[in-house]
Amino acid sequence: MKIHACAAALVTACLLSSPAMAQFQKPEDAIKYRKAALTVLGSHFSRIGAMANGRVPFDATVAANSAAVVESMSKLPWEGFGPGTDKGDTRAKAEIWTEKAKFDEAAKTMQTEVAKLNQAAKTGSLDAVKAAFGGAAQSCKACHDAYRSN
Repeated sequence: MKIHACAAALVTACLLSSPAMAQFQKPEDAIKYRKAALTVLGSHFSRIGAMANGRVPFDATVAANSAAVVESMSKLPWEGFGPGTDKGDTRAKAEIWTEKAKFDEAAKTMQTEVAKLNQAAKTGSLDAVKAAFGGAAQSCKACHDAYRSN
């Protein structure tokens, strides 16, 4: 577990330092950036989901650590959806760019919901995590349904 926490912290630190230099040289760099951020976010979100859904035993420390990573990562991928990043190795739908205000609102909703999840995880209560997980999961699903092709 310590290895996963250290790896997550390292990835987070690297990604958090990236926005300052996120004047991406090429659109494919921005696509890689956003995909990496969303992959880390999804991995930690899945850990919480497995506990919330009873697939693995609840571990308050793991849930809290993962929720903190999820909240941090939820702030990162959006700048990777800039001009020219609608083509290439991506499942992003064109609606991201044609419905930019709606997409930005979906991102804000997700960030709000994962912040609630992070607060719930800090309580150490499985019931609190379960209650907050539903809203966070729904915000992710809504955005994926509208803006990601399968």
